[in-house]
Order: sequence, then structure tokens, then C-alpha cells
Amino acid sequence: MPPPDSELFRWFTDEVQPHEMALRGWLGRRFPDLHDLDDIVQESFARLLEAKRRGGIASPRGFLFVTARNLALNELRHSRHELKCDGVTIDMLLDDAPTTFENVATAEEIQILVRAIQSLPVRCRQIVTLRKIYGLSQKEVALQLGLSENTVESQGSIGLQKCIAFFRRHGYGGRTTDV
Repeated sequence: MPPPDSELFRWFTDEVQPHEMALRGWLGRRFPDLHDLDDIVQESFARLLEAKRRGGIASPRGFLFVTARNLALNELRHSRHELKCDGVTIDMLLDDAPTTFENVATAEEIQILVRAIQSLPVRCRQIVTLRKIYGLSQKEVALQLGLSENTVESQGSIGLQKCIAFFRRHGYGGRTTDV
């Protein structure tokens, strides 16, 4: 259930707004030629609030910075503008090593995936883990667990559907097809 507006306002004031100056400074340093910094910040806030309305956010700061980075990169792509910061172009920036904020977001996604898999019934959990985490074929899983391939297929499908439902219940409906 989404939080009431007063609760959402309190959460935004306490958990998000304190990061605004750091976000603006980081965006300004990372994207010095970005003209619409205010628009990027406001859109990042709007997307964060929308995500919060749909469910929980484990790290508001991480979500905010990753969202702002993605919006800034999209803005630069659309404007076909090359960055003039020490000869670094947008293509080079896209190939950068992950930032701390990306690492935080990735770690959170892994934690959510682990929780989703742990919530599965035992057989589904075994099959999803062997297929999706260890990369075993359907036939290999069937042999290892002493099941038919049809059972592996149906239980794996059920497990994936339950993981998708878990993600949606916890506000992570956008990236469920990567399981």
C-alpha cells in the first residue's frame, strides 16, 4: 500500500532532500556541460517519489544518484553534445567503471533477488538457482535433482513467476525479466 501524502512528504524531507546539494555538486562535476541541471534534479526527485509510491526503496541516495546519472546521460545523448572535459566524450563516459552509487544499486538488486529466490518453495528454489544462478541446462538440472525435464520446466516457470510477483510486491516491477 502506498504511503499517505504526509508520510511521503516526511520521508522525502528526511531521507531525500538532504542529498540535493551533494547531487547537484556531483552532477556539475561529472557533467560540466549539462545545461538543464535543475530539470535533471527535479526529474530525479519525481522518479524517486513515483518509485516510493509503488513500494519501498532500500537506498534513496543510491536510487537518486543513479537516476540522475541516467537522466544526464540521456540528455547528453539526445542533444548529441560531446563533453569537453579533458577530451572525454559521451561514449567514453558510458564505458566508465561503475560508480559507488551504481555499486550500491547493484548490491541492492542482488539482495532483492536473493530474497525473492529464498521466498520460493524448496523445489522451485533449487531449480531457479541451478538454472539461473549456476547456468545449468534443463537436462542437467533434471539429472541432478532426479526429476523429469518437464517438471524442471514447469517448476522453473512457476519459480520465475513467483519471483516476478515478489519484485512487483516490493516495488521493483521494471526489471523483472532479467531474473
